[in-house]
Amino acid sequence: MKNSKNQTDTGNSQNRIGHGTVIQGDVTSDSGFRIDGEIKGTLKSPSKVVIGKDGKIEGTLECQSADIEGTFKGNLVVSGLLTLKSTAVIEGDVVIDKLAVEPGATFNASCTMQSNVKSIRDRNAGKSA
Repeated sequence: MKNSKNQTDTGNSQNRIGHGTVIQGDVTSDSGFRIDGEIKGTLKSPSKVVIGKDGKIEGTLECQSADIEGTFKGNLVVSGLLTLKSTAVIEGDVVIDKLAVEPGATFNASCTMQSNVKSIRDRNAGKSA
């Protein structure tokens, strides 16, 4: 029973990148994320990603849904809902299913809305075919 409970807890956990932490490289997780620090690279999660007011991602983010209060620059692929809070600053290429934007958010991006959003790798493979 103890092992079963631990497996369930792990699946529902949320990862956190704290303020003052900088990660350079690629991060993949089966759980959600809250970013209050900085990521320079790629973050992939089949769950929700929250970028706090002081959070920053420069690179690629692929996730199921995202709430952004901080800064994002790069390629953003969200298979569900992308929510931009009033303090959000977004630059780059965005592919999403649904979008919600609060007044005050900065959205300087090329945006494609489509259902059944594919990962960047899958979309690029389709272009070369």
